[in-house]
Amino acid sequence: MIKRITDFKNVFFIGVAGVGMSAIAQYLAGVNKKVSGSDRYFKEGEFNDIKEKLEDAGISCFLQNGDGITSETDLVVVSTAIEDSVYEVQKAKELNIQIIKRSALLALIAKSKRTIAIGGTSGKSTTSAMLFNILEYAGLQPSIISGAGLVSIMKENKIGNAKVGNGEWLVIEADESDGSIVQYHPEIGLLLNVDKDHQEIDELMTIFDIFKNNSKKFIVNQSNRLAKQLSQNIIQDFAVDENSEAGYIANDFKQDGFNIKYTILNKPFSINTIGKHNMENALAAIAVANQIGVNLETCAAALKNYEGIYRRTQVLGNKHGIWVIDDYAHNPVKCAAAIKACQPVADKVVAWFQPHGYGPTRFLKADFVNEISAALRAQDEIWMSEIYYAGGTAIKDISANDLISDIKALGKQAFFVEDRSRFLETVRPHLSENSVLLLMGARDPGLEAFSKSVFEAL
Repeated sequence: MIKRITDFKNVFFIGVAGVGMSAIAQYLAGVNKKVSGSDRYFKEGEFNDIKEKLEDAGISCFLQNGDGITSETDLVVVSTAIEDSVYEVQKAKELNIQIIKRSALLALIAKSKRTIAIGGTSGKSTTSAMLFNILEYAGLQPSIISGAGLVSIMKENKIGNAKVGNGEWLVIEADESDGSIVQYHPEIGLLLNVDKDHQEIDELMTIFDIFKNNSKKFIVNQSNRLAKQLSQNIIQDFAVDENSEAGYIANDFKQDGFNIKYTILNKPFSINTIGKHNMENALAAIAVANQIGVNLETCAAALKNYEGIYRRTQVLGNKHGIWVIDDYAHNPVKCAAAIKACQPVADKVVAWFQPHGYGPTRFLKADFVNEISAALRAQDEIWMSEIYYAGGTAIKDISANDLISDIKALGKQAFFVEDRSRFLETVRPHLSENSVLLLMGARDPGLEAFSKSVFEAL
């Protein structure tokens, strides 16, 4: 039975191209494990960018036909999306090879380092990236296993969601959506926020309470009504409320185009990003970094050079006075924050959103309607295309148009274009100089190409 990462050498990932799986695969390759994997997106004779980058990292890639699993394989890793009926799972069982979930393997890795686990329903990837950049700039040579590509790492022609440093610190995202966050026992646990997303609030609070109890030091956002209830020590917490007694408070927020400025403990900070929510993410990263010995001046210098992460308020460019921004926002709070972040950039924001999954959309319908409606100014617009369907047995008893109808009923400008391929031609008359076209959505692997195609055809 494998209980430590020293207990295996040869590991195989089923679904290795997934963002969570590829990050761990690259990390293990970076600590000299023999790593291989397969994915349903790998096709014979067909170029795949992720496959090429994995192979460049020393990871052997196979078609999902079982050829990569042999008697020499010590461990097989599966994500929650991989079912027991998959042939490779059956082959691993026939060969008596131990099979574990991705999250369980990440927990083993976390035990081998001084780990900082970042949790919360929004902002995990951005905060992880900011903290990693600070620690790297400070010369601590950290490692990271992230849920999104860091631009600074992607520039090295890598996927960007993992990097192995020689230092003792490891930054990871702790995911609450599948409950795996309870498996981690980090040196520092960070809770950014608690908002309704994949589960009801009571379930989330139970999960995050276990996360707190598993963490040696626990830092929370005192500005979030629910997160503050799990505070371990307010002096190590952070807040954007000037009246808070938290040890780290950000104030004097100002956004000028694609730059935000603010102060923390009278020290000035500046980051090339947008949105008050990103000040909050940066404040969280700074609170952690400062408590492990990085001074505020170093944090400020590091964040001045922060380059962002993949599909988080990612600016694709400007055409005809229209800024096009691609964003991973997919829950109500994230969508509202993305819209608000774009408002200081231009006079009008035209936002497009593709919800994912019939179950999640049904579960969050009222929250989507209320959060998006509250975020929109009189001149702003929200557009939606039909819910992304990834397959399975979902009951299709809700449409994105139901959300649009309810937002319209609240007096906001809301429009439905069922087929996203018709979105640009339909929305074009609504666009003018000094506006932002914000494209939002997650889970659908075609969204990046869609956003780029909209910008190119604008």
